[in-house]
Amino acid sequence: MSPATAGTPAPESPASRAERIGDAALDLLVERGMRGLTHRAVDERAGLPQGSTSNHARTRQALLETAVRRQVERESEVLTPHGMPGPDSGDDALVDALALALHRYLTDHRSLLVSRYELALEATRRPELRTFFDAAGSTFRTPLVAMMTAAGSPEPERHALSLVAWCEGLMFSCAAGSFHATVPSRAQLRTGFEELLRGMLGGRAAERI
Repeated sequence: MSPATAGTPAPESPASRAERIGDAALDLLVERGMRGLTHRAVDERAGLPQGSTSNHARTRQALLETAVRRQVERESEVLTPHGMPGPDSGDDALVDALALALHRYLTDHRSLLVSRYELALEATRRPELRTFFDAAGSTFRTPLVAMMTAAGSPEPERHALSLVAWCEGLMFSCAAGSFHATVPSRAQLRTGFEELLRGMLGGRAAERI
């Protein structure tokens, strides 16, 4: 190491700065809502020089896209689609994995649900954000359809939608709705997934779970 570089912090990479900006944006959405998400507020929350967020995401749309991108990255750490059981693992392993992932959301990552809801609602008002938001969501939707196909679903697209709707309803109820003070246990969530899969897959699920 040369004297000129000894003790000098490594320069921040564009990726790490994007993460800092994205994390700050999500934090602001949770604490202040969409009105509190500004370029200046992100700079302050991320501890960056004024103008840093504008240099990274010049427009409001670009800032929202940065937030959505970081939302997907962080949710992938909770539920990694490619880390789910393979087609030969059986429905029992699938139910265990789904129950674990949903329990993680409801216990350790509730703030991610709030920021997701803020972004989803804003996407209903911004067609350009809707397109970006939906494309990002396919990261989770496509593997889920494949898992339902492997589970023997005769209508994997429709059953994947039913599964997502059930999960989304439960998450909203426990994160922001009337059951916000009650978090189901993993065992309770597992029972819910078993009942749902049996209802959709009939005898196939009954034999394999």
